[in-house]
Amino acid sequence: MTRSLVSVPGTARRGDIVDVRAMIAHPMETGYRMGPNGVAIPRRIITRFVCTYGGEEVFAAAFFPAVSANPFVSFSLVATESGTVGFAWTDDEGQTETASAEIVVS
Repeated sequence: MTRSLVSVPGTARRGDIVDVRAMIAHPMETGYRMGPNGVAIPRRIITRFVCTYGGEEVFAAAFFPAVSANPFVSFSLVATESGTVGFAWTDDEGQTETASAEIVVS
């Protein structure tokens, strides 16, 4: 896999709703294209995205062949405690790319 970009506010007040954004640069392949040798290029897409906050899953998404290259996900969560917001993308081959960001809640 390649690189990921995540955006989480560095600080928030307890109870605030914060916006979370995540994107991964991934060589998405639908499995429908033919290679130069006339053989279909195997499908390789991001199939699952999971976000955790304080060790608990707070958001998850399943992706299918129609997903765009470099999928971008945006959602909100309620800031309850200081901690780590973790991100994990898994592709067809079972490879997982992870990223994390810290948030300080006052």
